[in-house]
Amino acid sequence: MDLGLVGLGKMGGNMRERLRRAGHTVVGFDRNPDVSDADSLEDLVAQLPSPKVVWVMVPAGEPTRATVAALADLLGEGDLVIDGGNSRWTDDLAHAELLAERGIGFVDCGVSGGVWGLENGYALMYGGAPDDVAKAQPVFDALKPEGDFGSVHAGKVGAGHFSKMVHNGIEYAIMQSYAEGWELLEKVDMVDNVTEVMRSWREGTVIRSWLLDLLVAALDDEPGLEGIRGYAEDSGEGRWTVEAGIEHAVATPAITAALYARFVSRQDDSPAMKAVAAMRNQFGGHAMQTAAPKGGDAAGTPAEAGTPDQADSAQAAGSGADSAPAES
Repeated sequence: MDLGLVGLGKMGGNMRERLRRAGHTVVGFDRNPDVSDADSLEDLVAQLPSPKVVWVMVPAGEPTRATVAALADLLGEGDLVIDGGNSRWTDDLAHAELLAERGIGFVDCGVSGGVWGLENGYALMYGGAPDDVAKAQPVFDALKPEGDFGSVHAGKVGAGHFSKMVHNGIEYAIMQSYAEGWELLEKVDMVDNVTEVMRSWREGTVIRSWLLDLLVAALDDEPGLEGIRGYAEDSGEGRWTVEAGIEHAVATPAITAALYARFVSRQDDSPAMKAVAAMRNQFGGHAMQTAAPKGGDAAGTPAEAGTPDQADSAQAAGSGADSAPAES
């Protein structure tokens, strides 16, 4: 079939190639003229036979909203727009309503596969009316991995991106678990080869996964991950998953903790941890990397030995003078 594809970045460009290998005709448009098949959106639409099907593969948010709005003016009744980016599912409802006013169909499609999708195929989760999905089915079939799985009509408009959102939230939690386990293995002095331990988990264990395969590959490339900064962005979908959990009263503690861990990774010197350190020092005299606070130094020694405050603290802790104060 013929397809217009807007956005030819890392994923979009590979998707165009996979579709062409499957025998489909793809007209691609990108702001980079070196990779574009059309001079403009207008030119892309003009090159497509009717009914026209256009797949949007640009960054979520305003870029996608602007592209869909432009296509609403260029396409006509019976045509179809597919949003394959990482849009929030609430945007899908607005896009479907806008396009429906012109008689244009809309399908939202969550896509997973990254740079490996060209050879391995893309996992697809799509939402929309059955008739609209049927128009795009040949494209979905060409992009999906071989086999019985990897592609699903998740439900009505918004279901595709909502499913992909939850998928990415789960991904956050799984990656965080692997990362914490790796750090703990590296920390102890009894495990001689952490990479080989994790490599052994790739077969026969209940925690084997493609993410584990990728972590082992990264450790092979960069033993100890030296030179890699401990900083992780979030795509936004982890946040949306947590927000959806709150909205529907579904607890998501693992996903939430993984999201917060990414926030912490961006701080060279966490302000919150400064406050925690200060409070621990004030109530218990716990070591703090600063000058001695009022009432005692970082080791818990009183500024003036034998003061009533110190005596009360020792009695409350139930310990002798040599015991460290307990943390409450």
